[in-house]
Amino acid sequence: MLTRPERTLSAALKDLNACLEKTYELYHYLLLLPVELTHIQEIRLDEARNKYMPTEEELNPNMKFVNNRLVKALADNEQLAQFAQEHTVTWNDDPIFERMMLEKILKSDLYNDYMADDEDSMTADALLWQQLMKQVILPDENMAEAIEQRSLFWTEDDLDLVGQFVTKTFKRLADGTDDPILPMFKDEEDSDFGKELFSAAVTMMPESNAMIDGLLEESRWDKDRIVLMDRIIMCTALAELRTFEKIPAAVTLNEYIELAKNFSTAASGKFVNGILNNAVKQLRKDGLIFKR
Repeated sequence: MLTRPERTLSAALKDLNACLEKTYELYHYLLLLPVELTHIQEIRLDEARNKYMPTEEELNPNMKFVNNRLVKALADNEQLAQFAQEHTVTWNDDPIFERMMLEKILKSDLYNDYMADDEDSMTADALLWQQLMKQVILPDENMAEAIEQRSLFWTEDDLDLVGQFVTKTFKRLADGTDDPILPMFKDEEDSDFGKELFSAAVTMMPESNAMIDGLLEESRWDKDRIVLMDRIIMCTALAELRTFEKIPAAVTLNEYIELAKNFSTAASGKFVNGILNNAVKQLRKDGLIFKR
């Protein structure tokens, strides 16, 4: 029978796994958005062409946007289609958002420049959606609201992170990569890393906090004024330093200092840098780590 701390850790690991799965689901939502927006525009052009007394422009519209090769590659990707079907990934249940986003795209300089450009290639098609994703879709406040309404696990920060993987996938499609859709984990070792790090961070937290408090006293910082996020970041960094011998200490320090800069206060990067560097010296002195 599991003890209470073991049950708590087990439940937390389940939550972590659920969070990772939802992040992977968001990746697929963003991949499907160009497909569904393009489909709406295709329907619009067809309706305009078949209306009573269409104009010459409506009869012979510029089809470059709806014939975009990247979008076709996404639409034809069996792996993407299967995931969408199994997890009910679709934007069709939010037509107001879809129309709003499409209108924003059609009014953008990126769209107008693309439609006016004579270059007709997969490279140009992929570049359009890479730029639209970075400059139009992801920064839009309605986009943040739309994904937050779909899942409690998703926030605006997730958009920035997952968006990087989406634009990377667009490039993989343009390059003709055999398996362009990124897997949830690179390999089994990658899959285990998060769970091992989380477990280590939780298990070592009392010891890590004691070390941090000691270093704070030496540096004359008031430990009661430390931002909670900074403490979480430092505890996790200490767990990684002590648990994963193959990861150089400098790599760990750089990663967690960047996390502090991005997810905590303006002063957190410098503060976390100072504490963690002193922590590495202390860990080496105590014989708890030997790596460089």
